[in-house]
Amino acid sequence: MAQPLMPHATASWMVDNTSLSFDQIADFCGLHILEVQAIADDTAATKLTGRDPIRAHEVTQEEVDKGQADPAYRLKMIKGPEQVRRTKGPRYTPVSKRQDKPDGIAWIIRNHPEITDGAISNLIGTTRTTIAAIRDRSHWNIGNITPKDPVTLGLTTQRELDAAVAKASKASGNEAAPTDTRLEGDREALIASLRAERDAAARGVDVDHNDPAAAAAALFNDPFKR
Repeated sequence: MAQPLMPHATASWMVDNTSLSFDQIADFCGLHILEVQAIADDTAATKLTGRDPIRAHEVTQEEVDKGQADPAYRLKMIKGPEQVRRTKGPRYTPVSKRQDKPDGIAWIIRNHPEITDGAISNLIGTTRTTIAAIRDRSHWNIGNITPKDPVTLGLTTQRELDAAVAKASKASGNEAAPTDTRLEGDREALIASLRAERDAAARGVDVDHNDPAAAAAALFNDPFKR
């Protein structure tokens, strides 16, 4: 689905100038609902200047009105900008946020140890050497590193982080839960008891189900013996 040219700035404008729900804004801008919540609460890493998608000819006022009238309605874009995606090279991080990278790396290592260094490198846009230094606490500034959520710091998005966690969990080899065999003995005893009851009923003999010996005797008793 097409997204606005500046999704975070567009979301900021929609939060301030419309009564659209956070879910509607997140869907239109291609953001996670928690990112929209952070923008609304002014807890985002960067204070954003709103961008009017109506003046940018990305959505009509009629679409916005429909969304405000129906919380379940999903806004449709008039046109989407050309999406430019990097396929090679490290993620670009603004200079103002580069000092936050070690904090974000430390948070991922502490809360999601299953994520590989390569995946962390792609998320944060750093080197494996830096990740390894933080992991083994040999980083030159380790005393000042405080684990902080990289999404809150603006180093990655919640969707990318969730995808990395899901991929790492799958790659870690979540095997099927082992079969519980603790009740196998009781199951066999129950089957024997039911068989004894069936055979005893056919012979007109009462069976004490609380007495395994009696049940077994009834099961193996010769029906032709008088």
